[in-house]
Amino acid sequence: MQDQAQVDIYLEPQLRESAEAGAHNFIGKVARVLQDAQFRVTYRNADGPVGDPDVLSLSHMAPAPTARGLVFRRCYHYPFWQIEARPERWLWDVAQAKFDPALVNPDEAKRFYRFWQKRLFADAPQQARRDGPIYVPLQGRLLQERSFQSCSPIAMLEHTLAQCSGAVVAALHPKETYSAEELSALENLAERHPRLILTSGDMERHLQHCAFVVTQNSAAAFSGYFFGKPALLFGEIDFHHIGVRADLADLSHSFAAVQQAAPDFAAYLWWFWQDNCINAGRAEAEEKIAARLRRFGWQV
Repeated sequence: MQDQAQVDIYLEPQLRESAEAGAHNFIGKVARVLQDAQFRVTYRNADGPVGDPDVLSLSHMAPAPTARGLVFRRCYHYPFWQIEARPERWLWDVAQAKFDPALVNPDEAKRFYRFWQKRLFADAPQQARRDGPIYVPLQGRLLQERSFQSCSPIAMLEHTLAQCSGAVVAALHPKETYSAEELSALENLAERHPRLILTSGDMERHLQHCAFVVTQNSAAAFSGYFFGKPALLFGEIDFHHIGVRADLADLSHSFAAVQQAAPDFAAYLWWFWQDNCINAGRAEAEEKIAARLRRFGWQV
């Protein structure tokens, strides 16, 4: 057992309230695993003062506030979660793992895939086509090239328009706030390319009809897998294994590859969620939580 038999869990106020009331399924399971290992669990506000820096900590999505801390976050949809050393998804264990569809039971994967298609998107995936425009779900900082990106988002859009002759739908993220400079750059691009359609949100409709997804690392591309839509990725992310990585030195090949891509979406999603995440809805969830904590040296 660690010298300091305590774990501080840093949460946003609303999430802390839910956890303290015992109303959050995943955090409740994490707390039980820790308490069963004789740890005291304390909930703290993520935006408040940091507690004892020598105490183990868990933080939701944000970098751990202490040297002995870990991060947890939802894996795109409930009830799937992960515990990691860092918040950057492209550094996670699953991002480094190798996906081999031959190791996945195809019948089990198909059942799993159909269930989650229906659970998340009702009948929409069954009506999906690939004869529509290219769908580009945008995130934030449109004019900046960040360390995990091969180019800025606006440059990604320019590359897409240069490589493809059909319609391109660029969807602003409804929860992002864009600067006047960013919006002006988009509008100027649309003026020069009338086949560029600017919109906001409405992910499900775009995934139903698009030919494929082009993005840095938007979660919309992960959702696109449920619609059978390949993804061309201009950024690093954890779900890259069946996506096509954009090669700026040979973008014509990258765009040709994503148009022809037909990965085993069912096997991949089963592998990604069942093998490499914690399904908080299953009986073995606490066992997998303990295994993840042990992975990082916690004695549970």
